[in-house]
Amino acid sequence: MPGLMQDWSLTCNRLLDHAARNHPTREIVSRSVEGPIHRTTYAQMRQRALRLAKRLDAYGVKEGDRVATLAWNTWRHMETWYGLLGIGAIYHTINPRLFPDQIAWIINHAGDRLLFVDLTFLPIVEKIWPQLSTIEQVIVLTDAEHMPETTFPAVAYESWLAEADDDFAWKALDENAAAGMCYTSGTTGNPKGVVYSHRSNVLHAMAAAVPDMLGLAARDRVMPVVPLFHANGWSLAFSCPLSGAGMVMPGPRMDGEAIWELLDSEKVTLTAAVPTVWLALLQYLEKTGKTLPHLERVVIGGSACPRAITKAFETTYDVRVIHAWGMTEMSPLGTACSLKPEVAGLDGEALLDLQEKQGHTPFTVEMKITDDDGVERPWDGRTFGRLKVRGPAVSAAYYKEDSSDLLDPEGYFDTGDVAHIDENGYMQITDRAKDVIKSGGEWISTIDLENLALDHPDVAEAAVIGVAHPKWDERPLLVVVPREGHTPNEADILAYFEGRVAKWWVPNAVIFVEEIPHTATGKIRKTTLREQFADFSFPQ
Repeated sequence: MPGLMQDWSLTCNRLLDHAARNHPTREIVSRSVEGPIHRTTYAQMRQRALRLAKRLDAYGVKEGDRVATLAWNTWRHMETWYGLLGIGAIYHTINPRLFPDQIAWIINHAGDRLLFVDLTFLPIVEKIWPQLSTIEQVIVLTDAEHMPETTFPAVAYESWLAEADDDFAWKALDENAAAGMCYTSGTTGNPKGVVYSHRSNVLHAMAAAVPDMLGLAARDRVMPVVPLFHANGWSLAFSCPLSGAGMVMPGPRMDGEAIWELLDSEKVTLTAAVPTVWLALLQYLEKTGKTLPHLERVVIGGSACPRAITKAFETTYDVRVIHAWGMTEMSPLGTACSLKPEVAGLDGEALLDLQEKQGHTPFTVEMKITDDDGVERPWDGRTFGRLKVRGPAVSAAYYKEDSSDLLDPEGYFDTGDVAHIDENGYMQITDRAKDVIKSGGEWISTIDLENLALDHPDVAEAAVIGVAHPKWDERPLLVVVPREGHTPNEADILAYFEGRVAKWWVPNAVIFVEEIPHTATGKIRKTTLREQFADFSFPQ
């Protein structure tokens, strides 16, 4: 017997329709690439997205066509997404921090027809233009006044958009049709294309917005510092319209001063980014004595959040930290560390212990840990295992790749992380499977050691890798970037670990460097570190 409900497709354009109808005057504030602050509303954004959809349709962009964006978080980038989504085209966000050859490869592999690009990234396009085989037209996200000369076919966005009006209706689409693409920035091999559907985006936006995840509401003013080219911008371009939350887009400036200026002047209540961004902000606050009177919650993900960052936000600035975890392949949110009733009474160091965990899943994400043979491990908060997930917003395949063995027999995707899960469902990643140190038959978590090193007052950044050892197979090597104006020594750093971790976990040596290599998404590039220190020998 079928249900007797209406057939109402879960397509992404409905999110903007909802915001424009129910929250028409809610602001989207952007620091523009050209410099000035720009203000618009959900109602105005919908009008411009309709104009863009009509202009794309007139150009000949069809359902299923891929269109690339190489752009910062601004109103223009966001309305480009919705204009594309409204005609069934696929937004393809590209990370400009990748190597130029990788960017060219990704564009060609995706078969992108058009490229929307910010002024900042025109030099990248100039460099790779001879390699691009599918791009027909470049649209520069600016106006005629700021449009520069280019050596490739390009037009100013505002001039191109002016050729259409907003007398247009969204195309009727299947909710299971492709909506967006994002390529993983793996450290080995070519990037892999993840393809999101309208349905997966909408369900993910709903799951992310609920109180025990990001807790979004119409009263919020949300600043997604995490770029839209990082795994869907952590869904905020969808979850905010769904919730009616106002948005503050930081544009190209990501330094501590610029972030603080917008947090303060725009009275931002929730913001989201990777730990390195928040480290820069906290250093700026410490140096200037400025505060965060309006900020209520900060979402930290992308890599494990150091305890020191959580403690500074919570105790010094009275800002609640939401430690989160996810992947490009998960749209991306997988967990968030909000407080269930079972742990609501924790405070002090016990609460910080909990907040080091990546948290529990929302509805739509199922999780398990297994051994290398696929046998499920218990949720006891101690037993490690390979972390696997499934759900309606989790990848089942990669674009143009043989993905026949991507999922296990129960349909779970192996995240590549090693984790444990406690009896209340709180998951904690202890390492990437490829990074965990195997010493004397036991595992050592590099993440735990890195977070502890970052608690030391002389340490700005830390990375731990396993180095070959004649007796124990591998031992931990700690690589440290000292804080500006500080000169730590090895003995002092190693002494800091004593009594805080098992004795056999303490690193065997410390190396001080000026900088640690990172991937295009800001994660520590441990493959590079392992190559750099491949010939390192521990002192005997």
